[in-house]
Amino acid sequence: MMRSKWDQRIRRADELAAAHPFAAEVLRFYSRISSLQKDLYLGMPAGLVRETSDLRMLVPKFPGFLVSLAAAAPDPIAQCARDLKGRDPSQWLEILMSFWDAAPRFQPEAGREAELVASIFLQPYAEYLADRSGPMPARETFGTCPFCAARPVAGVLRQEGDGGKRSLICALCATEWNIGRIVCPACGEETVEKLAVYTAEQFPHVRVEACDTCRYYIKTVDLTKNGHAVPVVDELATIPLNLWAHQHGYVKLRANLLGI
Repeated sequence: MMRSKWDQRIRRADELAAAHPFAAEVLRFYSRISSLQKDLYLGMPAGLVRETSDLRMLVPKFPGFLVSLAAAAPDPIAQCARDLKGRDPSQWLEILMSFWDAAPRFQPEAGREAELVASIFLQPYAEYLADRSGPMPARETFGTCPFCAARPVAGVLRQEGDGGKRSLICALCATEWNIGRIVCPACGEETVEKLAVYTAEQFPHVRVEACDTCRYYIKTVDLTKNGHAVPVVDELATIPLNLWAHQHGYVKLRANLLGI
């Protein structure tokens, strides 16, 4: 039986947690989050569309999610979940609507735990909508998602003919879209000498793709080198690559679900 994408993410996170002790805590937390998100995704009410008003249909699931998240998350995310659970239920919809309106521009970071909690809760909703949308345009788009306009969390290389096809994965709805092999997704720079690439022996299938023009970077997972990789998970596991990029003055184009 073919595993769902959620099961693939959970299994890969567990595998990488065992293989990379330095990232084990982060990956185990991601695995627990993915289990919560899988339940949310599979339990989406029928008839959802892309309107903000539909968030009302999700509010009944929010308190149970907060309880489960508080039990699984490290502080301060767990404390934030408990604080949100203690608020008047009338505030929950306001919190979710406020985040949803700004979701494409959201950048997870320390000090924005309430938004991060909302992001974890609403990401399966965004992915559910994207999965049920019409096909994306059969053309190369630039550095924002053609479905929801959020920035990508990772790049992917897949075999195509004698070479590899490059695509990007949306941080919010997980839509994947094509982009040229040699172009910065942040600013469009195409000069090879200004596009730095860094790999580490420890992660031969993942590389940093950085731009010396805008100073943004993204990590790309090469499935031609490791067909077992799950890009959104392997991106999360390769923390030393983030450290290299930061030490060289690059900023991540979009932090992942855990704010890394």
